[in-house]
Amino acid sequence: MKYPDLNVFVAWFLMLQTLAMGWVAATGRVLLEMLGVATAEGDVPGRMVGALLLLLLVYLVWHFMRGLPPQGKPEGNGFRSGHRLLLAGNILAALLFVFHFFAGNIDSYNAHLVLNKFTTSFGYFAMGCFAVGFSLIYQSSLPQEQEKNS
Repeated sequence: MKYPDLNVFVAWFLMLQTLAMGWVAATGRVLLEMLGVATAEGDVPGRMVGALLLLLLVYLVWHFMRGLPPQGKPEGNGFRSGHRLLLAGNILAALLFVFHFFAGNIDSYNAHLVLNKFTTSFGYFAMGCFAVGFSLIYQSSLPQEQEKNS
């Protein structure tokens, strides 16, 4: 994995975005309303501002902690497969995140319904990828057992 820290950073952002998507959009909308911009509930500007606030929050945690957990060892068991699972989770969660920006432009009810169901299932599958990926990366930082030759 070329950029493991970036992979973990994006995973934390997308994991929190996927878990609290409605709350993040509502927070962005509240901020826009306080600034005097009228927006509709679940509209793109509120989602964008909320996502930027969440990105700022994850960045501040990363900056003050000098990294985000888990910190694995590249030579440990499960490091590469953990990062591959995180990358798969990042892609699926990004598809879910991006879908909501373009959902209003889909005219066909059936196409919108199918894409909504698929991207929602992407979010559930991404959460599983994040959980297993973080677990494998954490496991790689633990002391490894030595093989005993008898």
